[in-house]
Amino acid sequence: MYKEKIIDAVTGEETSRNYSEAEIAEVKAAQIKANEQIAEAEARATARASALVKLEALGLSADEIASL
Repeated sequence: MYKEKIIDAVTGEETSRNYSEAEIAEVKAAQIKANEQIAEAEARATARASALVKLEALGLSADEIASL
């Protein structure tokens, strides 16, 4: 399922090898971490947008909001 393609830059020879169980676990852990970071970034963006809407509803100008 997880394979690495290796290309020799000098000869152009292509080989492939299967990932070890440890490498597969590393890839899966990295994928989970990346998904968590994406979810956190989306949550921060949503919270920021919500806060901006509330500040605008209070009648603050864009300059006033930016200064906060």
